[in-house]
Amino acid sequence: MNLIETFSEFKAGKNIDRPTMVRVLEDVFRTLIKKKYGTDDNFDVIVNTTNGDLEIWRVREIVPDGEVTDDRAQISISEALDIDEDYEIGEECYEQLELEEFGRRSVMAARQTLVSRIMELEKDEIFNRYSDRIGEIVLGEVHQILKREILILDDVTGNELVLPRNETIKGDFFRKGDMVRGVIKRVDMRNNNPAVIISRTDNGFLEKLMEQEVPEIEDGLITIKNIVRIPGERAKVAVESYDDRIDPVGACVGMKGSRIHGIVRELRNENIDIVNYTNNINLYIQRSLTPAKVTSISLDNENMTASVFLKPDQVSLAIGRGGSNIKLASKLTGFEIDVYRDTDEEIDDVDLDEFVDEIEEWIIDELKNIGCDSARSVLNLSVEELHRRTDLEEETIQEVLKVLSSEFEE
Repeated sequence: MNLIETFSEFKAGKNIDRPTMVRVLEDVFRTLIKKKYGTDDNFDVIVNTTNGDLEIWRVREIVPDGEVTDDRAQISISEALDIDEDYEIGEECYEQLELEEFGRRSVMAARQTLVSRIMELEKDEIFNRYSDRIGEIVLGEVHQILKREILILDDVTGNELVLPRNETIKGDFFRKGDMVRGVIKRVDMRNNNPAVIISRTDNGFLEKLMEQEVPEIEDGLITIKNIVRIPGERAKVAVESYDDRIDPVGACVGMKGSRIHGIVRELRNENIDIVNYTNNINLYIQRSLTPAKVTSISLDNENMTASVFLKPDQVSLAIGRGGSNIKLASKLTGFEIDVYRDTDEEIDDVDLDEFVDEIEEWIIDELKNIGCDSARSVLNLSVEELHRRTDLEEETIQEVLKVLSSEFEE
């Protein structure tokens, strides 16, 4: 047994800088020396910074036989000659020590101390390294799938990353061995161990994906002013260009959508609207409601509300599936937006699709399946007839009729 064999696992594969490792090893072995000899004054601990080899040398002055007054600092000539026959009185005697001389118990204690110190240094190093990288994208391989989180191994460092289930996108499904990308959100301490939390739902993930795909953003020619998301469903990104020659929306989308398509695929087909930022609130709200075409807007700046008027066929577009479009437009602009049908004529009939904000989509589909695609076509049927021809409960039908009837009330 020798130093190199016993501590070989600490020579390589550790994410700790070499000077720090050398200092830790020296400290551990000097503690071992002090326990055995009472002092480490006459000992040299040498760590080879190239290959990590370790050596302990005891240094004592050579004196004539019978004149040793301090055996910690002196050695007799006869003992010195047993070490090297070329030694002479007055020289320094260098004696290399092996681990066996310290005793098995002391060596095991030193080993445990070394393991503990190295582990603490590694934890600190991991915490500091990833804390400095918050907001960056990392790529890793799925290592273990748990009920509440997915454990991922960083493809570069091999360190464990944690992807909580609530930080995954709707539609994410991973198997062991899959490669996953996410943004470093934070670094927590769990039971005195650093846990690197990554996210795929954080707005920063979309922002970094756009930086990777759009050189003008990385170069600072285009700035992302705001991002709002319903992860996996829809997102809106407001961008601004500092160069009049650059169309920020066009640059982000790319030729035939080449730049945005890769991001959309990564985000499980999340529908991404890129809008041109402006300080003109009316125009900004109008752009935020894309793809709907706005007729007019009435602002209440004091209460941060906006009444938006649209043609009847544009209302459902402005609201979006499950209200997603209007919800994101409100978040993007900071204004609470209400939409109204812009018509002075008496309403003759209204398409069922325009009620998606009040009636669930599957109910509308049920009504369409029996040939009812407008409000009046449903109102013309009795509750019994609707119940017989659809899978809807009577209570649900009553609620639907109430919503549709209110559309034609004065």
